[in-house]
Amino acid sequence: MLHCHLAMLRPGALRLRGLALRGSPRRPSSAGLQEGQESPASPPEWKDRAETVIIGGGCVGVSLAYHLAKAGMRDVVLMEKSELTAGSTWHAAGLTTYFHPGINLKKIHYDSIKLYERLEEETGQVVGFHQPGSIRLATTPVRVDEFKYQMTRTNWHATEQYIIEPEKIHELFPLLNMNKILAGLYNPGDGHIDPYSLTMALAAGARKYGALLKYPAPVTSLKPRPDGTWDVETPQGSVRANRIVNAAGFWAREVGKMIGLDHPLIPVQHQYVVTSTIPEVKALKRELPVLRDLEGSYYLRQERDGLLFGPYESQEKMKLQASWVTHGVPPGFGKELFESDLDRISDHLEAAMEMIPVLKKADIINVVNGPITYSPDILPMVGPHQGVRNYWVATGFGYGIIHAGGVGKFLSDWILHGEPPFDLIELDPNRYGKWTTTQYTEAKARESYGFNNIVGYPKEERFAGRPTQRVSGLYKTLKSKCSMGFHAGWEQPHWFYKPGQDTQYRPSFRRTNWFEPVGSEYKQVMQRVGVIDLSPFGKFNIKGRDSTQLLDHLFANVIPKVGFTNISHMLTPRGRVYAELTVSQQSPGEFLLITGSGSELHDLRWIEEAAFRGGYDVEIQNITDEFGVLGVAGPYARRVLQKLTSEDLSDDVFKFLQTKSFNISDIPVTAIRISYTGELGWELYHRREDSATLYERIMSAGQEEGIGDFGTYALNALRLEKAFRAWGSEMNCDTNPLEAGLEYFVKLNKPADFIGKQALKQIKAEGLKRRLVCLTVATDDVDPEGNESIWYKGKVVGNTTSGSYSYSIQKSLAFAYVPVQLSEVGQQVEVELLGKNYPATIIQEPLVLTEPARARLQKDGKKTNLEKGPSRTTKL
Repeated sequence: MLHCHLAMLRPGALRLRGLALRGSPRRPSSAGLQEGQESPASPPEWKDRAETVIIGGGCVGVSLAYHLAKAGMRDVVLMEKSELTAGSTWHAAGLTTYFHPGINLKKIHYDSIKLYERLEEETGQVVGFHQPGSIRLATTPVRVDEFKYQMTRTNWHATEQYIIEPEKIHELFPLLNMNKILAGLYNPGDGHIDPYSLTMALAAGARKYGALLKYPAPVTSLKPRPDGTWDVETPQGSVRANRIVNAAGFWAREVGKMIGLDHPLIPVQHQYVVTSTIPEVKALKRELPVLRDLEGSYYLRQERDGLLFGPYESQEKMKLQASWVTHGVPPGFGKELFESDLDRISDHLEAAMEMIPVLKKADIINVVNGPITYSPDILPMVGPHQGVRNYWVATGFGYGIIHAGGVGKFLSDWILHGEPPFDLIELDPNRYGKWTTTQYTEAKARESYGFNNIVGYPKEERFAGRPTQRVSGLYKTLKSKCSMGFHAGWEQPHWFYKPGQDTQYRPSFRRTNWFEPVGSEYKQVMQRVGVIDLSPFGKFNIKGRDSTQLLDHLFANVIPKVGFTNISHMLTPRGRVYAELTVSQQSPGEFLLITGSGSELHDLRWIEEAAFRGGYDVEIQNITDEFGVLGVAGPYARRVLQKLTSEDLSDDVFKFLQTKSFNISDIPVTAIRISYTGELGWELYHRREDSATLYERIMSAGQEEGIGDFGTYALNALRLEKAFRAWGSEMNCDTNPLEAGLEYFVKLNKPADFIGKQALKQIKAEGLKRRLVCLTVATDDVDPEGNESIWYKGKVVGNTTSGSYSYSIQKSLAFAYVPVQLSEVGQQVEVELLGKNYPATIIQEPLVLTEPARARLQKDGKKTNLEKGPSRTTKL
């Protein structure tokens, strides 16, 4: 029936010779493996103690065992419930690519490929690695823009990637219909590998270096002990482990439930088809590059003398294995497949036959429909889990083959050295929380699968599953007035629209419909007074006998006095910036810590781990969901708030970086005189249920002053002009605070031996190799976003970290890392944006002085940089 259906779609459509149904079909293999060819199970030895127990024998778990053992860790034990590669690994299409839109995920891909290139020689095991390159096809002008956008984020990486013209595309892939092709994104080192052979080679390497791989050895129970170790129980016996790593693939939820965690993972049915020999393919003198037709939403590669075709179905047609989430994975499921359903992929088959006409005459000899595990945002969950000591995860791999090698190395380095080797917060398992329901996971996984090949815009928003339960008390009040962004489950205003303005979500690589409204919000804050919902901030309360000592050990800054606030940074042992927080001492030994929404559980885990490790007597509470936050900023902020409280808000009484608790219009608040805008302002922390009332009263009180709303886009423009750094952009685990220009916040002479202190002293003694600078960029209708390449004399010398349009000087503004010798004010460089290099100049920062700095200069009778002439004048 399927044969008839496809034939009716187009004369000469793909002919089905045989469908792979539930069971164990013939496995396509570039390495020519025979069915059942597998290394024998490990010898019947057993270890009662292990440094690390890895649960799951897919390519990711085996890679971690290999890397840990090779790096010298003794007593690495991997436990697999059935046999190695059972689950998602064995039926994977095996694609490998250097490409990824995420900056640091490129490093994961790079490490994977470099490992796979040498693995056969190292282990003596054939891995079936082919590197014919890959081409992403652009058939629309916006795709060409996307390729240019990605190229500027590639040039400062080690990976080879190029935009190629149609003539070169046809030379590399002569079977293409070139009618619609405008350009290609070409990665010469890309290709595919046999997943089974890869895993067996990693297993051989792991054993060679001393790891124990046990299978079948299903884990039946995980029991945490007071000292942080684990008892891992199996039918063969129990192992005491210093740490456990959940790498159980689509079984990961079951493993998590053993310790009360509900990991947001769901299996997706992914289909691909394999054809018989195609004469035109067999006649080729070299292997075809892997093809990705982005508009057709499929990949295609050569499989022997035929082709392998794998589509990503639309949200409406794709199928989730939701029953596994609600009822669990069927106990015997391991190397089985689902019933194939070619109706679901018929549109993609049509697109492929139009693009590669030889497919019209091809016969299908195999259809594979197997489970792959998705997280809500399609990215895996990698690292230690907050709230459970010594429990790590490596789960949710929609693309496990290309991630396996690099993630194994990344996790091994982190486990062995106590900190991540580079920043990968986008993979942090702690980006999800209690707000991540099963319904949300299903909606987002469906969206993510269907959006696999959509255009990747800057400032992208995806709307499935929203809103979650995690909305601020202002959501109902503001949702009809603004474009909301998604921040760690929260809805937060990005920008507000006025009557008559375009209110649609219109993503673009250039300035779009939010550009003018954001300019109005910028003026609102600079000229009058604005209100912003900051409720997504992560908020922690820390108190107890050792609270001061703990924070002194955690933070590079001094501990603020009672009633005061400062900006403090937690560093890694290597002296990298793990986190930036606002620290306020509200009463003796009681502290309020504030971090960004995306860092909430990331930072909390680090704090909790340090408290446990050091034996500090403290109480740590996560109060993020209990409290809302309103920011009030602008020259009239004091005047508006003073109408609502008897508390003296004058500059002499309520100084910059002070914190006080009082009532605003009968609503209790903790007020901190601080604002990320750099203007006069307060952050008002209050009970979440009071947010709407507090907002309405502030807005009512400010009518005379022309009060208005502003969102995070305007906030970003304001903070960049004030040269305020942002964690995750200007600073993270890839940067140290000295090169990031954070010397003011780092007190190397304080008595406490804070984490990273000795490393930072060494970094300072050796001297910096690069510095963060502020640039103005002479652009046209495109602004820097961050991660663009910096050019100097024809070479890439650095990268931007964030950027925006400056509404004060009407030019683009960006932060960037450049070599120290190019970091002087006045230095000319170039910033690459959408395939063009724009002239840029390093300027003295900040572009606009903060309100406290301006106030000090005015007291001294000096002009501020809002008064010094055209180059620094704020054009409002």
